[in-house]
Amino acid sequence: MIINKIAEELAVSPTQVQAAVSLLDEGSTVPFIARYRKEATQGLDDSQLRNLEQRLTYLRELEDRRGVILKSIEEQGKLSDELKNQIVSADSKTTLEDLYLPYKPRRRTKGQIAIEAGLEPLADKLFNDPTLTPENEAEAFISADNGVADTKSALEGARYILMERFAEDAGLLAKIRAYLNDNAFVTSTVAPGKEQEAIKYKDYFEHQEKLKSVPSHRALAMFRGRNEGMLHIQLNADPQNEDATAPSHCEFVIAEHYGIADKGRAADAFLKQVVQWTWKIKIALHMETELFSTLREQAEEEAISVFAKNLNDLLMAAPAGAKTTMGLDPGLRTGVKVAVVDKTGKVVATNTIFPHAPQNAWDKSMRTLINVCKQHKVELISIGNGTGSRETDKLVAEMLKAAPELGAQKIMVSEAGASVYSASELASKELPGMDVSLRGAVSIARRLQDPLAELVKIEPKAIGVGQYQHDVSQSQLGKSLDRVIEDCVNAVGVDLNTASPALLSYVSGLNKTLAHNIVSFRDSNGAFPDRKALLKVERLGPKAFEQAAGFLRITAGSNPLDASSVHPESYPVVDNIVDRTQVAVNDLIGNTDLLRKLAPEDFTSDAFGLPTVKDILKELDKPGRDPRPEFKTATFKEGVETISDLKPGMILEGVVSNVANFGAFVDVGVHQDGLVHISALTNKFISDPREVVKAGDIVKVKVLEVDVQRKRISFTMRLDDTPAPAAAAEKRNAGGAGKPAGKQGKGRQPNRNNNGGGNRQAQAPANAAMGNAFADAFAKAKQK
Repeated sequence: MIINKIAEELAVSPTQVQAAVSLLDEGSTVPFIARYRKEATQGLDDSQLRNLEQRLTYLRELEDRRGVILKSIEEQGKLSDELKNQIVSADSKTTLEDLYLPYKPRRRTKGQIAIEAGLEPLADKLFNDPTLTPENEAEAFISADNGVADTKSALEGARYILMERFAEDAGLLAKIRAYLNDNAFVTSTVAPGKEQEAIKYKDYFEHQEKLKSVPSHRALAMFRGRNEGMLHIQLNADPQNEDATAPSHCEFVIAEHYGIADKGRAADAFLKQVVQWTWKIKIALHMETELFSTLREQAEEEAISVFAKNLNDLLMAAPAGAKTTMGLDPGLRTGVKVAVVDKTGKVVATNTIFPHAPQNAWDKSMRTLINVCKQHKVELISIGNGTGSRETDKLVAEMLKAAPELGAQKIMVSEAGASVYSASELASKELPGMDVSLRGAVSIARRLQDPLAELVKIEPKAIGVGQYQHDVSQSQLGKSLDRVIEDCVNAVGVDLNTASPALLSYVSGLNKTLAHNIVSFRDSNGAFPDRKALLKVERLGPKAFEQAAGFLRITAGSNPLDASSVHPESYPVVDNIVDRTQVAVNDLIGNTDLLRKLAPEDFTSDAFGLPTVKDILKELDKPGRDPRPEFKTATFKEGVETISDLKPGMILEGVVSNVANFGAFVDVGVHQDGLVHISALTNKFISDPREVVKAGDIVKVKVLEVDVQRKRISFTMRLDDTPAPAAAAEKRNAGGAGKPAGKQGKGRQPNRNNNGGGNRQAQAPANAAMGNAFADAFAKAKQK
């Protein structure tokens, strides 16, 4: 059942799913299956396998819960064939829990107490025959022994019995849930007396929008405001009702479901009140809690997805490569920390200079840098983008101008997470005895050489490419980011003889313990001569070797294939090629003319299918190819160093620092990222900013608006856009954001596209960019 369902969802065959599930259950990782088990899965890629893995977990949890529920109801003696069929066919946890609700053990309720008092027959009578007079029928159930003192008590008990029965009806709950999902609004208001304290939530002081249209960043902003006691959030089930006392449409849904109608019969008023109370007392709050919980879960999933995609882009950014690099960790009063690492990332020099106020040792600092660059033949200078970065960038520019013979290239890089790494246990082991502040400069240098190898040492949440990362499930976030890192590390491959324990721990089949064991073995025995030597590492058995070997590289080892992604289990295929062509392995590798003349079908066998042979020939042609792009750098405009230097109409080069669902944030070197709203990324309609940009991209932007006081910058990548007049911008910033749907400020369009800024293609980009999306999701965009 699970196999077929996943196959249907992924639009693949059940045999493919079954093969993947079997491999996963045997302990194979997604990267290993995607790369080395293509015959078994008939080519499922890593994205399909990740989705398969997640759905497999969900559906197995669903089956486990189904079994618990069936057993519980059966033990109560209440499991009818009809109910069993409903439970067996339930395809979601929500439906399953709805069916279980009437049978779930819980504290005694008013309805249960009424049943114990013998009032259920009264409830059934009035429900089944509305022509009966409630007060007359209730007299027969008055009983001092049962605690029913009068007709009023009897009818109240009957009312609660019916209310609980209605509120536990899975079919009714499904109808109400569907109605609310399609029609309900989320309303947000400022908590009384919190107007000043909650100013950062100003856009939600009087805000409402359709539940199904709330984008993740706004949902998380409102929930955060509520958690902090700044906002009140409610579910408005009847936004069409101007009269707050009018009946809810959900009451009509309940009445229709049970065939209840006011026809002037004796019990109609009683049943009408049952319906009203069922909604107001039993179902309304339950549904608000459930739907808000669902909204939050969906918003968290989206936020985690945004974080994961941005992290992937950052980790897969182009490496500068094996070049001697100087890292500068800028500072003003505390000085600029300097570290030089050689081509392998080994620290060869450290220093601290004080070019800025109050010391102002500009010339001395410049001489120090020149001497260090000459001594170590520095090729790249990596400057962290924190406080003092533009001042330090100016120092380096003057140095390179004064000493052109150095031939070094300067690049500004994100230093997000460098301080976290500096104080970590891993940093203290890698750089023992080094001052914590200098470790940051080392990290800044190394992350330019190889972003992936360095950033895996840092807690992903500290890298700064997330959206409301502290508001989401930390366990789910951690799992998602670990999967991203695992996929990136294995896509690139790892040098077995130089990789850090942090990098090795993400290799398929390895973990932190095995990674440390590998490094300890390497420290004690020297470089690994070949992949087979891995089997000598403590606790690294055949299964771990199978999963990891293909992703580990050994350059200049005893077997040239160990430097490629050809798995050791497939070396016999290469031996076969060597035998047939009479060309040695070393001469075969990179021999494009020969390799492209070979027919893959000639080298297949029962053990090695066509996909594997094709991959081997492709790898032999370009062994160890890096899937990351070519290294490029952005050039920040001279004289533009703070947000005050920005003027509407300026065209600047910058780096995409972050991508959200509503647009992209760009760093142009002024210590405050600006937003390119999704409507201003391109002239064509797009639903996802990642169709155009990703984190790390170098782009040209035009300044549309600058709000120095609120530290907000609006950019456009449509360079022919015209900046809004300053007066209009000031008026817009003064008011107009955060008003309820349908009551926008003058000139604003209804918020109907889930992007925080109205119709993406019709609305002026400047107007959209400075609207809700900016304020909501990144009001505290990265401060540099």
